[in-house]
Amino acid sequence: MAMLQNILKIKERITQAAVRAHRDPNSVRLIAVVKEASLEQVKALVDLGLSDLAENYAQQLVKKFEIAPNATWHFIGRIQTNKVKYIVPRCEYIHSVCREEEIVEIDRIASKLKKVQKILIEVNVSGEESKAGVEPEEISRLLNFAKNFSSIEVVGLMTMAPLVEDAEQVRWVFRKLRQMRDEIAKEWPSVVHLSMGMTNDFEVAIEEGATMVRIGRAILKGG
Repeated sequence: MAMLQNILKIKERITQAAVRAHRDPNSVRLIAVVKEASLEQVKALVDLGLSDLAENYAQQLVKKFEIAPNATWHFIGRIQTNKVKYIVPRCEYIHSVCREEEIVEIDRIASKLKKVQKILIEVNVSGEESKAGVEPEEISRLLNFAKNFSSIEVVGLMTMAPLVEDAEQVRWVFRKLRQMRDEIAKEWPSVVHLSMGMTNDFEVAIEEGATMVRIGRAILKGG
Protein backbone atom coordinates (compact mmCIF):
# COMPACT_ATOMS: atom_id res chain seq x y z
CA MET A 1 0.00 0.00 0.00
CA ALA A 2 2.95 2.32 0.55
CA MET A 3 3.54 2.58 -3.17
CA LEU A 4 -0.10 3.50 -3.78
CA GLN A 5 0.14 6.27 -1.18
CA ASN A 6 3.35 7.53 -2.82
CA ILE A 7 1.68 7.61 -6.25
CA LEU A 8 -1.37 9.45 -4.93
CA LYS A 9 0.86 12.04 -3.22
CA ILE A 10 2.89 12.59 -6.38
CA LYS A 11 -0.24 12.94 -8.52
CA GLU A 12 -1.57 15.53 -6.08
CA ARG A 13 1.72 17.46 -6.21
CA ILE A 14 1.64 17.32 -10.02
CA THR A 15 -1.89 18.71 -10.01
CA GLN A 16 -0.99 21.53 -7.62
CA ALA A 17 2.11 22.49 -9.63
CA ALA A 18 0.09 22.51 -12.87
CA VAL A 19 -2.64 24.65 -11.32
CA ARG A 20 -0.03 27.14 -10.06
CA ALA A 21 1.21 27.44 -13.66
CA HIS A 22 -2.37 27.75 -15.03
CA ARG A 23 -1.97 24.46 -16.84
CA ASP A 24 -4.22 21.43 -17.24
CA PRO A 25 -2.83 18.71 -14.91
CA ASN A 26 -3.65 16.18 -17.64
CA SER A 27 -1.02 17.82 -19.85
CA VAL A 28 1.68 16.33 -17.58
CA ARG A 29 2.58 12.68 -18.03
CA LEU A 30 3.84 10.83 -14.96
CA ILE A 31 6.53 8.36 -16.03
CA ALA A 32 7.59 5.83 -13.40
CA VAL A 33 11.34 5.17 -13.58
CA VAL A 34 11.85 1.49 -12.82
CA LYS A 35 15.65 1.38 -12.99
CA GLU A 36 15.81 0.35 -9.30
CA ALA A 37 12.54 -1.56 -9.22
CA SER A 38 12.24 -5.33 -8.85
CA LEU A 39 10.11 -7.30 -11.29
CA GLU A 40 7.46 -7.58 -8.56
CA GLN A 41 7.43 -3.80 -8.15
CA VAL A 42 7.07 -3.30 -11.91
CA LYS A 43 4.01 -5.55 -11.89
CA ALA A 44 2.62 -3.71 -8.85
CA LEU A 45 3.03 -0.31 -10.54
CA VAL A 46 1.01 -1.48 -13.53
CA ASP A 47 -1.62 -3.00 -11.23
CA LEU A 48 -1.83 0.38 -9.48
CA GLY A 49 -2.67 2.05 -12.77
CA LEU A 50 0.64 3.54 -13.91
CA SER A 51 0.80 3.04 -17.67
CA ASP A 52 4.08 4.86 -18.46
CA LEU A 53 7.30 3.12 -17.39
CA ALA A 54 10.92 4.10 -18.05
CA GLU A 55 14.15 2.13 -17.95
CA ASN A 56 17.79 3.23 -18.21
CA TYR A 57 19.37 -0.07 -19.24
CA ALA A 58 18.58 -2.18 -22.29
CA GLN A 59 19.10 -5.55 -20.56
CA GLN A 60 16.76 -4.56 -17.73
CA LEU A 61 14.24 -3.25 -20.24
CA VAL A 62 14.07 -6.68 -21.90
CA LYS A 63 13.31 -8.38 -18.57
CA LYS A 64 10.83 -5.79 -17.30
CA PHE A 65 9.01 -5.49 -20.60
CA GLU A 66 8.02 -9.15 -20.25
CA ILE A 67 6.30 -8.32 -16.95
CA ALA A 68 4.47 -5.30 -18.40
CA PRO A 69 4.22 -5.63 -22.19
CA ASN A 70 1.10 -3.45 -22.36
CA ALA A 71 2.66 -0.47 -20.60
CA THR A 72 3.97 2.47 -22.61
CA TRP A 73 7.73 2.12 -22.31
CA HIS A 74 10.26 4.95 -22.40
CA PHE A 75 14.04 4.56 -22.65
CA ILE A 76 15.87 7.28 -20.73
CA GLY A 77 19.43 6.00 -20.33
CA ARG A 78 22.60 6.46 -22.34
CA ILE A 79 22.26 4.74 -25.68
CA GLN A 80 24.75 2.12 -26.83
CA THR A 81 24.22 1.62 -30.55
CA ASN A 82 24.67 -2.16 -30.26
CA LYS A 83 21.73 -2.25 -27.79
CA VAL A 84 19.31 -0.25 -29.94
CA LYS A 85 17.93 -3.54 -31.33
CA TYR A 86 16.56 -4.28 -27.84
CA ILE A 87 15.15 -0.80 -27.24
CA VAL A 88 13.24 0.06 -30.42
CA PRO A 89 10.91 -2.99 -30.45
CA ARG A 90 9.82 -2.27 -26.88
CA CYS A 91 9.76 1.50 -26.43
CA GLU A 92 7.28 4.04 -27.71
CA TYR A 93 9.63 6.88 -26.73
CA ILE A 94 13.42 7.14 -26.58
CA HIS A 95 14.27 10.27 -24.58
CA SER A 96 18.05 10.29 -24.58
CA VAL A 97 19.10 10.70 -28.23
CA CYS A 98 22.09 12.99 -28.70
CA ARG A 99 24.32 11.53 -31.45
CA GLU A 100 23.94 11.08 -35.20
CA GLU A 101 24.97 7.42 -35.01
CA GLU A 102 22.11 6.75 -32.58
CA ILE A 103 19.63 8.24 -35.06
CA VAL A 104 21.04 6.10 -37.90
CA GLU A 105 20.74 2.89 -35.88
CA ILE A 106 17.30 3.70 -34.41
CA ASP A 107 16.00 4.39 -37.91
CA ARG A 108 17.53 1.19 -39.25
CA ILE A 109 15.86 -1.00 -36.61
CA ALA A 110 12.56 0.92 -36.71
CA SER A 111 12.32 0.62 -40.50
CA LYS A 112 12.79 -3.16 -40.21
CA LEU A 113 9.87 -3.20 -37.78
CA LYS A 114 7.83 -0.87 -40.00
CA LYS A 115 7.36 1.56 -37.14
CA VAL A 116 8.05 5.25 -36.70
CA GLN A 117 10.10 5.62 -33.53
CA LYS A 118 9.32 8.66 -31.39
CA ILE A 119 12.49 10.23 -30.02
CA LEU A 120 13.45 13.20 -27.88
CA ILE A 121 16.75 15.00 -28.17
CA GLU A 122 18.66 15.17 -24.90
CA VAL A 123 20.08 18.63 -24.28
CA ASN A 124 22.83 19.44 -21.80
CA VAL A 125 21.34 22.77 -20.72
CA SER A 126 23.41 23.16 -17.55
CA GLY A 127 26.75 22.50 -19.28
CA GLU A 128 27.84 19.97 -16.65
CA GLU A 129 30.60 17.76 -18.01
CA SER A 130 29.11 14.68 -16.31
CA LYS A 131 25.82 15.10 -18.18
CA ALA A 132 25.02 13.61 -21.58
CA GLY A 133 23.23 15.57 -24.25
CA VAL A 134 23.94 17.98 -27.07
CA GLU A 135 24.91 21.58 -26.50
CA PRO A 136 21.90 23.88 -27.02
CA GLU A 137 23.36 25.31 -30.24
CA GLU A 138 23.62 21.77 -31.69
CA ILE A 139 19.88 21.00 -31.54
CA SER A 140 19.08 22.40 -34.99
CA ARG A 141 21.92 20.41 -36.57
CA LEU A 142 20.58 17.18 -35.08
CA LEU A 143 17.01 18.00 -36.12
CA ASN A 144 18.16 18.66 -39.68
CA PHE A 145 20.03 15.36 -39.65
CA ALA A 146 17.03 13.45 -38.25
CA LYS A 147 14.66 14.74 -40.94
CA ASN A 148 16.50 12.56 -43.49
CA PHE A 149 15.19 9.41 -41.80
CA SER A 150 11.61 8.31 -42.39
CA SER A 151 11.32 5.89 -39.46
CA ILE A 152 12.04 8.54 -36.82
CA GLU A 153 9.94 11.39 -35.48
CA VAL A 154 11.48 13.93 -33.10
CA VAL A 155 8.67 14.74 -30.64
CA GLY A 156 10.46 16.72 -27.93
CA LEU A 157 13.47 17.70 -25.88
CA MET A 158 14.80 16.16 -22.67
CA THR A 159 17.19 17.39 -20.00
CA MET A 160 18.51 16.56 -16.56
CA ALA A 161 19.08 19.41 -14.15
CA PRO A 162 21.99 19.45 -11.67
CA LEU A 163 21.19 17.75 -8.37
CA VAL A 164 20.64 20.48 -5.78
CA GLU A 165 18.92 20.80 -2.40
CA ASP A 166 16.70 23.67 -3.50
CA ALA A 167 14.92 23.08 -6.82
CA GLU A 168 14.56 26.84 -7.30
CA GLN A 169 18.28 26.89 -8.12
CA VAL A 170 17.63 24.87 -11.29
CA ARG A 171 14.43 26.58 -12.43
CA TRP A 172 16.50 28.38 -15.08
CA VAL A 173 17.46 25.03 -16.66
CA PHE A 174 13.83 24.08 -17.22
CA ARG A 175 12.87 27.55 -18.36
CA LYS A 176 15.70 27.57 -20.89
CA LEU A 177 14.68 24.19 -22.33
CA ARG A 178 11.10 25.41 -22.69
CA GLN A 179 12.29 28.54 -24.48
CA MET A 180 14.36 26.36 -26.84
CA ARG A 181 11.36 24.13 -27.53
CA ASP A 182 9.12 27.14 -28.21
CA GLU A 183 11.64 28.53 -30.70
CA ILE A 184 12.25 25.16 -32.41
CA ALA A 185 8.53 24.37 -32.65
CA LYS A 186 8.04 27.29 -35.05
CA GLU A 187 9.98 25.30 -37.64
CA TRP A 188 9.46 21.78 -36.24
CA PRO A 189 5.85 21.56 -34.99
CA SER A 190 6.25 17.91 -33.97
CA VAL A 191 8.66 18.96 -31.19
CA VAL A 192 6.10 19.39 -28.42
CA HIS A 193 7.28 17.40 -25.41
CA LEU A 194 9.51 18.59 -22.59
CA SER A 195 10.85 15.61 -20.64
CA MET A 196 12.24 17.27 -17.53
CA GLY A 197 11.85 17.00 -13.79
CA MET A 198 12.64 14.15 -11.41
CA THR A 199 11.92 13.35 -7.76
CA ASN A 200 13.90 16.36 -6.49
CA ASP A 201 12.61 19.02 -8.83
CA PHE A 202 9.53 17.90 -10.77
CA GLU A 203 7.21 20.58 -9.40
CA VAL A 204 9.46 23.40 -10.62
CA ALA A 205 9.80 21.60 -13.96
CA ILE A 206 6.01 21.45 -14.32
CA GLU A 207 5.71 25.15 -13.49
CA GLU A 208 8.16 25.77 -16.35
CA GLY A 209 6.31 23.61 -18.86
CA ALA A 210 7.29 19.93 -18.44
CA THR A 211 4.97 17.56 -20.30
CA MET A 212 6.75 14.44 -18.98
CA VAL A 213 8.21 14.01 -15.50
CA ARG A 214 10.46 11.02 -14.75
CA ILE A 215 10.02 9.86 -11.16
CA GLY A 216 11.57 6.81 -9.55
CA ARG A 217 12.63 7.25 -5.94
CA ALA A 218 9.52 9.11 -4.75
CA ILE A 219 7.31 6.32 -6.14
CA LEU A 220 9.33 3.37 -4.91
CA LYS A 221 10.57 4.76 -1.60
CA GLY A 222 8.53 7.86 -0.87
CA GLY A 223 9.74 11.39 -0.23
